[in-house]
Amino acid sequence: MTWYSEIPARRTRQILGDAWLVLWSALWIWMVLRLYDLVMNLAAPGLAVADSATDMSDRFASAGEALAGVPLIGEALQSPFDGMSSASVSIAEAGQASADAVSMLARFLAIALAVLGIASWAMLWVPIRVAFIRRATAARRFLDSTDDLDLFALRAMARQPLHLLARISDDPAGAWRRGDQAVIAELASLELRSEGLAPRAAVS
Repeated sequence: MTWYSEIPARRTRQILGDAWLVLWSALWIWMVLRLYDLVMNLAAPGLAVADSATDMSDRFASAGEALAGVPLIGEALQSPFDGMSSASVSIAEAGQASADAVSMLARFLAIALAVLGIASWAMLWVPIRVAFIRRATAARRFLDSTDDLDLFALRAMARQPLHLLARISDDPAGAWRRGDQAVIAELASLELRSEGLAPRAAVS
C-alpha cells in the first residue's frame, strides 16, 4: 500500500498534513479534558452536601439508637432522631443526584466538543489521504513492465490539461499510436506524477 507520494514536495505536504491532524487531535483532547475538569468543579457543592448529609444522618441514627435504650420512653425519644436521619438521607441523595447530573453534563460536553473539533479537520484531510492512497496503490500495480507505460500515457491524454500535453508533443495521440517511446515515457511520467508516483529510472 502506498501511503505517501514519491514526489518530495507532495510527500512533505502529506506528512505535514498528517502531523497536523495528530497535533490538532491532541490539542482538542487537551482542551476538552480541561473543560471536563472545569465543569466537574460545579459538582463539588453537591458532593459536599451529600457527604455532610450522610455524616449527619449517621450521627442522628447513632443518637436515636443510644436513646432507644432508655426505659419506657426510649422509642419516643428515638423517633425524632430517626426522622431527622431520614431527612438527612434525602438531602444526601439530592446532593449526589446534583453531582451526577454535573458529571454527565461534563462528559457529554467533552465528548461532543472533541468529536466536533477533531472532525473539523479530519473530515477535510482524511478523504483526501484515503483517495490518494487508493489511487497511488492501484497505480503501483501497473508499474511492473514497460508495457504498462502505454496505459499511463493513454490516461494522460484523456485526463491531463491540453497545455501540458502540448509541451510534450504537438500530436501526442499520433505519437502514442506510432509507439514513440520517448513521447509515451513523457506522457506516462506526467500521469504518474499526478498520482504522486515518480517514473521508474528506465522510463525517464
